[in-house]
Amino acid sequence: MIEQELKDGTKRFVEAFNRGDAAACADFYTDDAKILPPNMEMVNGKQAIKAFWESAKAMGVRSMNLETVEVGIDGDLAYERGISTVNIQPEGAQASTRRGKYLVILKRQTDGSWKLAVDIWNNDLPQP
Repeated sequence: MIEQELKDGTKRFVEAFNRGDAAACADFYTDDAKILPPNMEMVNGKQAIKAFWESAKAMGVRSMNLETVEVGIDGDLAYERGISTVNIQPEGAQASTRRGKYLVILKRQTDGSWKLAVDIWNNDLPQP
């Protein structure tokens, strides 16, 4: 049951991002969450995370899909590992699709909901 709840949360996060709702994306995170994007500094806190997702859209990330591969739960902590597909088209540039992988750590909140505490991903692109 919890595993399906986490998968459903991932689906709702993707839907929020794909419709351009950075505030809704940020609501999936704890107040002190951290995201660790590739080739960038760590992003700390819900407000900075909201700004990060806004900037991703502005830089041409058009849509994403996240496919859950594995979920593990231990008390009030859980992790989700999966595969990401991101469609990018900066203004005036050719569209591209990047596949990668992600790992998130979630914490159960006092109301029973689960929120992202740590979010990290990287691409499957070969090294230059």
